[in-house]
Amino acid sequence: MAALPRRCRLAWCSAVLILAGAPAQAQDYPNKPVKIIVDSAPGSAIDVIVRIIGDKLTQLLGQQVLIANQPGGGGAIAARVAATSPPDGYTFLVAALSAFVAPPGSASNLPIHVPRDFAAIGYFGGAPMFVSASPALGVHTLAELIALAKQRPGELAYGTNGPGRLTHLTGELLQNRAGIKLLMVPYSGGTAQVLNDIMGGRLQLAFDSYSGIAGALQAGTLKALAVTAPQRLPDFPDLPAASETLPGFASSGWQVLLAPAGTPDAIVQKVNAELNRTTSDPDTRRRLAQFGRDERALSPGETTAFIQSEQQTWAPILQQIGQTK
Repeated sequence: MAALPRRCRLAWCSAVLILAGAPAQAQDYPNKPVKIIVDSAPGSAIDVIVRIIGDKLTQLLGQQVLIANQPGGGGAIAARVAATSPPDGYTFLVAALSAFVAPPGSASNLPIHVPRDFAAIGYFGGAPMFVSASPALGVHTLAELIALAKQRPGELAYGTNGPGRLTHLTGELLQNRAGIKLLMVPYSGGTAQVLNDIMGGRLQLAFDSYSGIAGALQAGTLKALAVTAPQRLPDFPDLPAASETLPGFASSGWQVLLAPAGTPDAIVQKVNAELNRTTSDPDTRRRLAQFGRDERALSPGETTAFIQSEQQTWAPILQQIGQTK
C-alpha cells in the first residue's frame, strides 16, 4: 500500500489521539473534589437527601462530593451559579421540578430548558405531596375539604415555599380540578414557618411532601387528608390517594442532577452510572425511604425526556397562574 502523504498521516494521528483521549478523560475522572449545588437551605429535607446521596457518590467516585447551598430566587440563584461554572464535570446542580415549570417572568433564567441550558445527568428521586389540614378545621377527608372550601370561597389559606414552587402549584391544581378558591400565602422561611402558622391558627392547609411534615403529622398538629400519588402508598395504606376523589389527580416533587451545558459526554455517562448505582444501593434506598422517596434509574436521555414531559403536564396550570396575575 502506498505511503500516506505527511499531511494525511498527521491528521490521522490527531484523530486517533482525540478518540483515545475521550475514554481516558472518563477513566481519569474525577481527580479532585466534586461540588453539587442545591437550591435548598442547609438542614432542609432536600438538603438532607442530597447529602445522603452525596455520601454514597463520594465512595463510588473516590473523591469528596461537596454540597453547596444556594437558596433563593425559586432556584434561580443556584441555576445561575451552576450554569456559569466550567463544564468540566466538577460542578453539578440538583434542580427541582419548580425550576423547570417556573411561571413566566419569575426569574430571567427560569424555567430551565434541557438540553439548551444544562446537560441532564440522571434522576435524583421524588416524592408525592400530602394534602393536610389543621385539626381545628374539622375536616377528615379531601371530599369534606372541597365541600367546605365551596362554602367559604377564598377564605381557607394554605402556606407555600414561594410562588411557583410545587407547594403553590399543587394548590393551584387542586383549585382547578375541584372548582374551589383558596388563599395562597407564600413564606420565605419554608415549611417550618407554614407549620408554625398552622399551629397558631393563621393557616388552615399545607401541601408538602412527607419529609417536610412528618413531625407535625406524628405530633397531631396536622392531619393528612390525601396523598397526591397515583395510588395509595404502601407505608400509608389507610390514607386515600387524591385520585380517589379527583380522578387522575397527581402531584409529585422530584429532583434531577444536571451539569453545565458542554460537559463531556463521557463524564455525563460515568456520573449517571454512579448515580444509578447510588440510588439502587439497598442501604441508601432504606435511608431515602424514610422520606417517602421514589427512586428509579434513568439514563441521561430518559432524564431529559422525563423533564420535558413534566413541563408539558404543568403547562396549563402555569398558564392559569399567569392569567390570574
